[in-house]
Amino acid sequence: MIREPAEVIVDENGRVELPTGLLAEAGLGCGSHLLAYSAGDGRIMLRCADDAIIDLLGDGNL
Repeated sequence: MIREPAEVIVDENGRVELPTGLLAEAGLGCGSHLLAYSAGDGRIMLRCADDAIIDLLGDGNL
């Protein structure tokens, strides 16, 4: 399913505010820990930190 993108603006402190609907769709909320990294082509990727750890371990058992 292709979802409608949400436009956000980088403020003078380098911060962006993500719409609550976007966070809810991703299963995220206040206090969620994310990893952010540049994809090197104008994209910034956000990933749930817990999911990244599970993928790194490979078997899903913490």
